[in-house]
Amino acid sequence: MRICFPVKLNKGLDSEVYSHFGSAPTFVVFDTETKSIDTINNQDLGHAHGMCNPLQALDGKMVEIIVVGGIGVGAISKLNKMGIKIYRAINGTVQDNIESFENNIMSEINIEHACGGHAGGCGH
Repeated sequence: MRICFPVKLNKGLDSEVYSHFGSAPTFVVFDTETKSIDTINNQDLGHAHGMCNPLQALDGKMVEIIVVGGIGVGAISKLNKMGIKIYRAINGTVQDNIESFENNIMSEINIEHACGGHAGGCGH
């Protein structure tokens, strides 16, 4: 399984998980089977607010899970239609969040928990 973590600054497993999917400059992707990481530069970084194209942001690369501080309704809908689940990140690094995910202590983000805007409605 490939888990995607939006990050502001890529430090691999030591990267801090970012508070919003669409405005994250980079994504760290962790493969649970091979225990390897990959990075993807956000290819949709300049999108207008509310117009995030998650597949373009991920440069067409598929993941099964996204772990993030916050995400908008449109992105949730598009990702869920592709079979991708979204979970609320805990404060901390990618490694911290991998451990939380593996211990089943994260909650899934659905439309009711989407960002209400970037001014205080997003993130942890």
